[in-house]
Amino acid sequence: MFETLSDRLDKVFTGLRGKGRLSEADIDATAREIRIALLEADVALPVVREFIGAVKERARGAEVSQALNPAQQIIKIVNEELIGVLGGETRRIRYAKSSPTVIMLAGLQGAGKTTLAGKLGRWLKGQGHTPLLVACDLQRPNAVNQLSIVAGQAGVDVYAPQPGNGVGDPVQVARESIEHARRTMHDVVVVDTAGRLGIDAELMAQAAGIRDAVQPDETLFVVDAMIGQDAVTTAIAFSEGVGFSGVVLTKLDGDARGGAALSVRGVTGQPIMFASTGEKLADFDVFHPERMASRILGMGDVLTLIEQAEQAFDADQAEKMAGKLASRDGFTLEDFLEQMMAIRKMGPIANLLGMLPGAGQMKEQIKNIDDRDLDRTAAIIRSMTPTERVNTKIINSSRKVRIANGSGVTVTEVNALLERFAQAQKMMGQMAGSMGMPGLGPMSKKARGRQQQAVARKGGKKGKKPARRQIGGGPGMPPGGVGGGQHGGIPGLPPGQAMPDLSKLDFSQFKDR
Repeated sequence: MFETLSDRLDKVFTGLRGKGRLSEADIDATAREIRIALLEADVALPVVREFIGAVKERARGAEVSQALNPAQQIIKIVNEELIGVLGGETRRIRYAKSSPTVIMLAGLQGAGKTTLAGKLGRWLKGQGHTPLLVACDLQRPNAVNQLSIVAGQAGVDVYAPQPGNGVGDPVQVARESIEHARRTMHDVVVVDTAGRLGIDAELMAQAAGIRDAVQPDETLFVVDAMIGQDAVTTAIAFSEGVGFSGVVLTKLDGDARGGAALSVRGVTGQPIMFASTGEKLADFDVFHPERMASRILGMGDVLTLIEQAEQAFDADQAEKMAGKLASRDGFTLEDFLEQMMAIRKMGPIANLLGMLPGAGQMKEQIKNIDDRDLDRTAAIIRSMTPTERVNTKIINSSRKVRIANGSGVTVTEVNALLERFAQAQKMMGQMAGSMGMPGLGPMSKKARGRQQQAVARKGGKKGKKPARRQIGGGPGMPPGGVGGGQHGGIPGLPPGQAMPDLSKLDFSQFKDR
């Protein structure tokens, strides 16, 4: 969503990097360009004025004039001020001292409140809570039925005593849901309220009535990140009419400029607590201001990438895989398929690479990556027998024809996968030394024991450590980085499809962190 803002800011900072000293004119010109970038991104004018004023004041201070690299100091200032605009620090849910904790959702119709209720319920369940979704939107057609379906997909319970479609009292339903939650041992209640196409007295009266009936511990204002400056107007109206303690951004995966949604915090003073980044129930997480600022400035989001990897990869599975890699020839196509499916759970490959520092410099390469290539690779492997996946050497011409027909690809594509996998398998075996995989620390005792057992079973002796080969050259790897060519690279990418050269990434901004 913030690609336009990121591109504009990147151009501003590129012009600064070649200067060893910044004049007053340089600071004014930089501030002017940043102002234009923010206004083009639809950030509210009062927020832009405050932001630019803070940047110019700090840029004229000693932290820039006495710095060895003034350009980096300007980037640091912009990053810190952007974090401030986004909320400063991560805001967590305040749970009640005695159950249940009540969370009320408010916002206009079409903002995504009902779907968000399911996402929030799923997230709370993952945090160890037992949430209950309450259907208080009794006016929109099929709103109650939609919440019931979403609750079922999220694996949480729903309280919907009224059929909706204009029938029932939402204030009474909200009031009775608290007692129902106590009886059924639910520790969090998420109240889904009705919305309108615009602000009106009836909407505010109903929302205020539900608020007074349940006395929520958190009232979350759900705002569509794509509605432009109207997000600010709506937020002010809800803040004055009902009041809210936090903001949830939805549809952050859209192509709108999104700056208005980020202005909500600056205008209302309430923090952004959650963000919805897609249509799936899993596309939802806590909003981290420092990570969003880092993404906007093209510095990546490594922490989120790590968290997603921890969720997708099981610790025991990683331990088992380390042992197989250490045994040099123990890594099979079955293992590769398992790892590839785990990566797919983390989301689109382009999104994952976009979280790497410096990814903004490789946008064109990242855009060319197609997740369907991984699906084709998975289809080829699944068309093989279990024996063929373990021992690819037995795959002869007739087997390749059968595999190609079964997966809907050509024999050439099957050959390309086998060749790339053989090269990758060889590379992994060479990288796995007696002290473990480079960059991953010492090999665990379990993995080292498995390696020794494998050697003993083969009747071999411990010899010299396999020579470590540098990634980015030598047989099996193209010069300059990991590629997807026919003679090396990552299995799963088609021949000729090169991955971005990660050796050129700039990690300098993380040195002091």
